[in-house]
Amino acid sequence: MIQVIAAAVIWGLVLCILPGVRSRKDHTILIAAVAIATALSLNVDPIYLAGDALLGGRNLLDLCANVLMVVGIYSLSQAILRAAEFNDASVRRDGLGLTILICVVVGLAAAFFSIEAPVSSTRFMLDYGSQPAAALYSSIQFAYIGIVMGLTGYVCFRFRRRMATIRFRLAFTLIGIGCTLALIVVFAVLGMDIAHVLGDLGIMLRLTVAYDVSFVGAMLFLCAGLALPPVARRISRRIDVRTREGLLKSLTGIWEKATANRKDIRLVMAARGIERGDASTRKLHRMLVEIQDALLMDPSAAELLDEADRQTVSRTEVFLASHHSALGSRISPAMWGRTRGIDDR
Repeated sequence: MIQVIAAAVIWGLVLCILPGVRSRKDHTILIAAVAIATALSLNVDPIYLAGDALLGGRNLLDLCANVLMVVGIYSLSQAILRAAEFNDASVRRDGLGLTILICVVVGLAAAFFSIEAPVSSTRFMLDYGSQPAAALYSSIQFAYIGIVMGLTGYVCFRFRRRMATIRFRLAFTLIGIGCTLALIVVFAVLGMDIAHVLGDLGIMLRLTVAYDVSFVGAMLFLCAGLALPPVARRISRRIDVRTREGLLKSLTGIWEKATANRKDIRLVMAARGIERGDASTRKLHRMLVEIQDALLMDPSAAELLDEADRQTVSRTEVFLASHHSALGSRISPAMWGRTRGIDDR
């Protein structure tokens, strides 16, 4: 049941990331999420039994799932560390990390083939964990996960205050909590491995409870932290679109009134097709500038505007000012009031 819940949570993260895959240069988090979700899905009992039967029924699927898990954890850590250090994912390669990962995969394979596990088991470590080779097999995987998650959690807590927006600070906090819970998972598993080899089943059972709770908690916090930025970004964009559409609709009437006697300053914007995503913002900006120009040239035009119109103009100024950095050099007036855009008339 724990594996099903964890797999469902990770696949949910994949669904949150997928919508922005075309616009994103770095797909490391998506790759990591798919790898981890696949690893967890392979451990769901019906899937495991059917898949392992295709591989000969000797638990090779357990090795495949664990290799996918460590690869996914490595990729996830790299993506988070790059985000924290503000590095470009496309130009940085982690040679040392890859070397360690390869050594871990080789160690997992060597330990696995030393285990006597002739029959498929959905309780691999419970059935075969009394063997020292099985304890080594599990310990290699979880010791690596513990080191990687510990480093990632430390970086998240250290650099979260440097994040530019609240959503990223919150995301790094959630990921840091998830990494902390992952460390509890690691210590619980290592404890269970030692207890199993020593034959102390009482300690094993107690550690199983800690494992189950912390494992689900780690998945939930990690996925929440990783899903927060892309989901918040999409919500913010939708709010911006609705706000912009509302302002355009309201400002058009004001623009008509303010420039009725100064039609020479108007641009023919209605016939323009929207060629770029910021075209409506450009139009909003030009209308605002032309309203302000009309009021400068003909102060009596201000009498045509009521308080609601003035509030709309004010809201438009605030909206455009908040999006000034996003527009960059395409729209760069020194200030939003009483100036024209950089486009030539």
